[in-house]
Amino acid sequence: MAVYTDVSDDDLASFVARYDIGEPIAFKGIAEGVSNSNFFLQTTQDRYILTVYEARAPREDLPFFIGLMDHLAGHGFACPRPIRMRDGEALADIAGKPAALVSYLDGLSVKKPTAAHCRAAGRAMADLHRAGAGFAMLRPNPLSVAGWRPLAEASGERAERISPGLSRRIADEVAFHEAHWPKGLPEGVIHADMFPDNVFFMMGRCSGVIDFYFAAHDALAYDLAIALNAWCFEADASFNMTKGQALLAGYEEVRPLDATEVAALPVLARGAALRFLLTRTLDLLDVPAGALVKPHDPMPYDRRLAFHRKITHAAEYGLVR
Repeated sequence: MAVYTDVSDDDLASFVARYDIGEPIAFKGIAEGVSNSNFFLQTTQDRYILTVYEARAPREDLPFFIGLMDHLAGHGFACPRPIRMRDGEALADIAGKPAALVSYLDGLSVKKPTAAHCRAAGRAMADLHRAGAGFAMLRPNPLSVAGWRPLAEASGERAERISPGLSRRIADEVAFHEAHWPKGLPEGVIHADMFPDNVFFMMGRCSGVIDFYFAAHDALAYDLAIALNAWCFEADASFNMTKGQALLAGYEEVRPLDATEVAALPVLARGAALRFLLTRTLDLLDVPAGALVKPHDPMPYDRRLAFHRKITHAAEYGLVR
């Protein structure tokens, strides 16, 4: 989450007037993340999150995101539910950009996940995959292997400003994955950004998942590979086997991996690290002037890649069979 767009008092008043949600009494920007502009809104009736969609969320993709949250919430998965206006629509414009209002989800994200948090996150991801199975809309993942070369070319030699040799390491990784990316794996709706700051907990239990604006149709095990990168590495770049085992065990409590997914996990985890190295490199190089946002450091994902290159079997991530 981040704030790139200024919402004036008049913009907010006109927007809220389209809903039956009472009058606004508190409104503030949420300066986290890098993709869309997000605001906390409290009215005389309830609390909400207002998302203003920026360039990375094309307008044509927004019905997919809104529809997915509606579908998941309707199937018992804890996530924000889109709030509809008096005319029944969930999307409108504010400050000249598309926007949506969603319900506020109680809970707190954890900055230092324990193995218990990782196990709960694994279960939540598998629950999401199960709940999303009947969702009819389709959105191919633009940030999977076919999209990595354009991202690498967009940063190009500028990546050397961040770390010497980074542009060559990126180019080598892109070429590797174009040649070795797994095919034929079980597919479905994935979150694609299920980091600890997008998973909420209350009293030690997962209370819900937020931020579905990278969600897409892709290999389900790729989503799990993203989570291994996000949840199971420590600040010193070491992989925490206890957390990896907990995350994978939690997932398999709900949806066991098949043999093709187990075999593919090392390449998927390596590719997931590359995906976030690419986008974080580009985000750091291209921060808009005046944006209330702190770009993520891409270098932890460069170090994760070095770890994944040495992995040959999913057991090395803690998978117990």
